[in-house]
Amino acid sequence: MSNNRKLNIFTPKDSISVDKSNGTHTDYFLFPEYEIHYNQIGPHTVQEWHYHQYIEEVLVVISGEITCRWYEEHNRKSFAAHKNDIIQVGNAIHTIENTTDTMAEFLVFRLIPDGNNKQLPLKSDKVIVDPRDLPT
Repeated sequence: MSNNRKLNIFTPKDSISVDKSNGTHTDYFLFPEYEIHYNQIGPHTVQEWHYHQYIEEVLVVISGEITCRWYEEHNRKSFAAHKNDIIQVGNAIHTIENTTDTMAEFLVFRLIPDGNNKQLPLKSDKVIVDPRDLPT
């Protein structure tokens, strides 16, 4: 059995924690090939409009509701996302807003795609191990 990577556990104390002036609190977990951000966005808070040239962002709503606004072919669009909704941002000009009276939480996965389709290894990389073969 070959395993070159060990299991690691990260807690908020391992993050770069930032309270932004736009009303968002973010814990940044930075890794060599990707980032994960834990975000809390306050009630009636709007993040700045922006886009990314190289970075792909994937948002996963944990609690509450966030409204994603973006431009698509010169048209402004919006979607109210709830718990377990996933938003793949691409390079769209976008913003995130909390239009509600309660805090919302979401994760952001940030990576730089290389154009290679990795669906097959992602689907088939799991190797089942018999626990009797593991050291005690």
